[in-house]
Amino acid sequence: MPLVNGRILLNCIQEKHVLAGAFNTTNLETTISILNAIERSGLPNFIQIAPTNAQLSGYDYIYEIVKRHADKMDIPVSLHLDHGKTLEDVKQAVRAGFTSVMIDGAALPFEENIAFTREAVDFCKSFGVPVEAELGAILGKEDDHVSEADCKTEPEKVQRFVEETGCDMLAVSIGNVHGLEDIPRIDIPLLQRIASVSPVPLVIHGGSGIDADILRSFVNYKVAKVNIASDLRKAFITTVGKAWVNNNNEANLARVMANAKQAVEDDVYSKIKMMNKNHSAFRKVS
Repeated sequence: MPLVNGRILLNCIQEKHVLAGAFNTTNLETTISILNAIERSGLPNFIQIAPTNAQLSGYDYIYEIVKRHADKMDIPVSLHLDHGKTLEDVKQAVRAGFTSVMIDGAALPFEENIAFTREAVDFCKSFGVPVEAELGAILGKEDDHVSEADCKTEPEKVQRFVEETGCDMLAVSIGNVHGLEDIPRIDIPLLQRIASVSPVPLVIHGGSGIDADILRSFVNYKVAKVNIASDLRKAFITTVGKAWVNNNNEANLARVMANAKQAVEDDVYSKIKMMNKNHSAFRKVS
């Protein structure tokens, strides 16, 4: 199945009443791992990459790798730009073939965030690519960007923000955090209030550190997409590190990478299963 447009994937997610993961990749091995896990699960999900990681290979190469693998899959997947900080990030990803993007103006004042996000939406509209925006700053570390702000999303601003920007998804701050160094304190009543006024599906960042029961509950509050990055990177790096600890003369890079690749695939699969464990469409693969 070819890569699908993010809107199509969102519709599929909502029809199935499932919670989609948006799994961050960095290199060839993690890309294939994520796609294999999505295929194993039988459920639609996103694969995504942030600009800081895309610098390693370029948007075009990431697109080609994902597209070639997705063409052989039976399960729909969308390629998403995570945390586009500039309009140029968005333009490069869209022109490369990404089927969904995020523009992150959360650090800007409210009115500036609206104008900044609107620029990205206007550009993406002619390509038919959906845009995720962010309202409310999220605490923690995302790649090389550290946010010390913990500014929760204000429900009374949500409808106006969505209507004036034209965004298709909204990432919200409800006590979730980036990275594994801080503890998330999820405010479900706040999420309920946001869901009641949001015209579009919601996105939760920082999924790695959130309790399983809380994660599963998100589907009841208009959440369609949960971003997961830190746990995957930890699985990859830990596996490679163990290879060196076990044998500091290890020279079989293919074997080390294969083991790291499998660790990431298993972690992604287990997370999809955990978020949707009671869903009939989930493929229970041993």
